[in-house]
Amino acid sequence: MYFLLSHLSFMDILHISNIVPKMIANFLSGSRTISFAGCGLQLFISLILLGGECLLLAAMSYDHYVAICQPLRYAMLVSDRVCVLMAAGAWLVGTLNSIVHTAYVLHFPFCDSRIINHYFCEIPALLRLSCVSTSQYEKGVEASVVIFLFTPFSVISVSYVKILHTVLQTKSSEARKKSFSTCSFHMVVVAMYYGPLIFTYIRPKSYHTAGQDKFHSIFYTILTPTLNPVIYSFRNKDVLQAVKNLLKSNFHHKN
Repeated sequence: MYFLLSHLSFMDILHISNIVPKMIANFLSGSRTISFAGCGLQLFISLILLGGECLLLAAMSYDHYVAICQPLRYAMLVSDRVCVLMAAGAWLVGTLNSIVHTAYVLHFPFCDSRIINHYFCEIPALLRLSCVSTSQYEKGVEASVVIFLFTPFSVISVSYVKILHTVLQTKSSEARKKSFSTCSFHMVVVAMYYGPLIFTYIRPKSYHTAGQDKFHSIFYTILTPTLNPVIYSFRNKDVLQAVKNLLKSNFHHKN
């Protein structure tokens, strides 16, 4: 789990570093410009991390399933080799997907306005600038949605249904509490990440509005990557106890 979490944390760091510094620089300088190459690089990195994190969250749910439902076979089903393959697969498949989509999107002609009504270069925002039909390409986006959103989300859903079934059959209240604690934080991250992402990429271009896209993008590009370390830190008993002690000391100090 901590091996997969380290990759998730690294993806979150890269995602924020890919978008936020440029956004802040544009805000402070007032220029609000980005080069064609810079836009392509931002899109390329963003797509790698979006796809990779979707697959990585599915791998983490599989890890939870094996740990709770198949504990005696855990060392065999989630060995070091399997963890490395899952992490490497998330990076590799995300990169291949990003190469295809970045090359395809950037080859569209942008005839009229080149003003991107967004805070970073994202596929829906760039497609709105194209002066040719993108309907055929949108079918390719739908195929990627199935691979990177619906398939991993189905794996996560099945894993947690089986986990819930196993936990409810457990007689020990302490074991149930521990299992729910392990899975609840992951479910919060999945809901915050997949919900806005599905809503953004499943709709046709004609149904997109700039305001909605910017609002939803905040969740999976800034908010969730920022909160992930906090959310997963609360799984650690030492961190929880430190937070409780801090709150108690502040409360007594105010009194």
